Amino acid sequence: MAQQEIKNRKLLLVDDQPELLDMVKGILEEEGYRNIQTASAVKEGLSLWRSWQPELAVLDVMLPDGDGFSLLTQARRFSDIPVLFLTARGEDEDRCRGLGMGADDYMVKPFLPKELTLRIGGLLRRCYKDQPALVRLAACQLDFQRAEVVKGSQRIPLTAKEFAILQALCRNEGKIVTIDQLCQAAWGDNPFGYENSLMAHIRRIREKIETNPSKPVSLITVKGLGYRLNTEEVK
Repeated sequence: MAQQEIKNRKLLLVDDQPELLDMVKGILEEEGYRNIQTASAVKEGLSLWRSWQPELAVLDVMLPDGDGFSLLTQARRFSDIPVLFLTARGEDEDRCRGLGMGADDYMVKPFLPKELTLRIGGLLRRCYKDQPALVRLAACQLDFQRAEVVKGSQRIPLTAKEFAILQALCRNEGKIVTIDQLCQAAWGDNPFGYENSLMAHIRRIREKIETNPSKPVSLITVKGLGYRLNTEEVK
């Protein structure tokens, strides 16, 4: 992944200490990160997580209306972004609890600014790998450079919304991508109310990529959660 693409990722910082929030935000901005939002409580952090759809979150454990563990538990119901705990609580029990609940990393305050930026950069590179220009599915290939579906000798163009939806699915190949995440990918920071439109786009995508759209094998519905894209290994 290009360095600039990493720095464009959306980062959410949640901590109840304004001075620390300002310091961490400043450290990250000095490293080139510009897309940063902050929150100081569980309720505020969860609201931002839902509406703004960050791509990485840095959480404190001790918050005024709960703790970072409960925030992570609630967020994991609709988001699988990388999460780093940055907290004064360094007990082994807390580390194990955080990692066991789905956090990707755990740092204890006080911390070295360079270590923080290295860990955040490492998480972003591992979780958002470069997407190949061609992605093979059971019945076709997706050509992201040309925004087309390649089906034998046919080249079928993708609309902008179809392209955005398929990119989000490919970034998470084999994993469930929630309805909220797909709406955010296609319609931006105000994704609410587009569920029916998303279903219509999914239907048209299946008509382009599947052999039998009524019995899809590549773009699968996960009832009540979202969708999953099954890709084929390139031999």
